[in-house]
Amino acid sequence: MAMDAGEIQTLIKEALPDAHVEIRDLAGDGDHFAAVVVSKEFSGKTRVQQHQLVYQALKGKMGDELHALALQTSAPES
Repeated sequence: MAMDAGEIQTLIKEALPDAHVEIRDLAGDGDHFAAVVVSKEFSGKTRVQQHQLVYQALKGKMGDELHALALQTSAPES
């Protein structure tokens, strides 16, 4: 079962309420997305830790309903 961009955005925003989230469907199949996520929660965290926060927000759907997610994460510029 595929996900849609709105569902991905909602899950991320629930976990990271301050986040600016942009989702793009890369193949038009609901399985391959790219996401840009900017959140204060990422401040002081490594890229791996930032990505882990996003994967946690997806509540186990990564690799099941969501096949691929290319992530670009960062903290807001001061």
